[in-house]
Amino acid sequence: MRTATTIEASGGEHWSRTSDFVVEAEKLGLDVCWVAEAWGSDAPSALGYYAALTDRMLLGSGIMQLGTRTPTAVAQTAITLSNLSGGRFLLGLGASGPQVIEGLHGIPFARPLRRMRETVEIVRQVVAGGRLSYSGAEFTLPLPGGEAVPMRLSMRAEHDIPVYLAALSPAMLRLTGEAADGWLGTSFVPEGAADAYFAHLDEGLARSGRTRADLDVCQGAEVAFAADEEALGAMVAGRKKELAFSLGGMGSASTNFYNNAYSRQGWAEVAAEVRERWQAGDRDGAAGLVTDEMVLGTTLIGTEAMVRERLAVWRDAGVDTVRLYPAGETLEDRLTTLGRAIELVREVGARA
Repeated sequence: MRTATTIEASGGEHWSRTSDFVVEAEKLGLDVCWVAEAWGSDAPSALGYYAALTDRMLLGSGIMQLGTRTPTAVAQTAITLSNLSGGRFLLGLGASGPQVIEGLHGIPFARPLRRMRETVEIVRQVVAGGRLSYSGAEFTLPLPGGEAVPMRLSMRAEHDIPVYLAALSPAMLRLTGEAADGWLGTSFVPEGAADAYFAHLDEGLARSGRTRADLDVCQGAEVAFAADEEALGAMVAGRKKELAFSLGGMGSASTNFYNNAYSRQGWAEVAAEVRERWQAGDRDGAAGLVTDEMVLGTTLIGTEAMVRERLAVWRDAGVDTVRLYPAGETLEDRLTTLGRAIELVREVGARA
């Protein structure tokens, strides 16, 4: 298994501290660093900077949000970052949700599946280097009725650019299996993943004549090491409000892909109640409904032996790349946690 992490360049620290984390993570042997966008800093600007600071580690947009750039602009950005980094760039795309897309960008969230498919097709056509001509339900290039003719970029992609899709819904998972090189997943419970995720991914893979070996399954979770059971209990309690936010506060009042994902993995009743409480403003009540099992099932939190055992479960479930979110109060704490986790992933992967 490979190791990865996700950062946000504007994630509450001084910018230089985040850069230090990226540089030191590469020294620890991390394989991939994804840079988030969400409602903070944009991903491509930070990725270009980190490309100049690193030498070996792969760098990915995790994720660029669908609709905030035209498909051709996405391709231009991807080619630029790939060429600048010597082929170390991974293009991660995601539909995000109506709260961010409509609330922050003023763009309709409608038809994300169709827009994603057409965006990927256009990006691949641009990267291939030919004259751009595309006719779809969402995008038509050149724009009909005008004076433009098909054209190509003046620059060329010097390296392959793998495309990863962030997907949670069954339909987007099928598209990921059909059209992408990798899957950026979250809200992952390995015990329920076969029906909730992999069945849909495999259906998409079969459509394109591929197998699981052709798709990098990249799953993420917080990692934290507890010295004993008492410390573990405190860690789990501290994570419940964060999980309640995912179940109740992410997305809009009617659209929450995280809540849906947890529901498909055995927690439909609890997820619905948490969402109801959160939307009503009872944040503490929502967090109180989250069980220890839910926290431990979707994280890599525990004693070192517990984390090692859990990583083996992830490996056996079909995870290829483990995206680690290291806990810690300081930069040094997070790097220490990350270093220990990387060693465990290597150890578990070697036993496969």
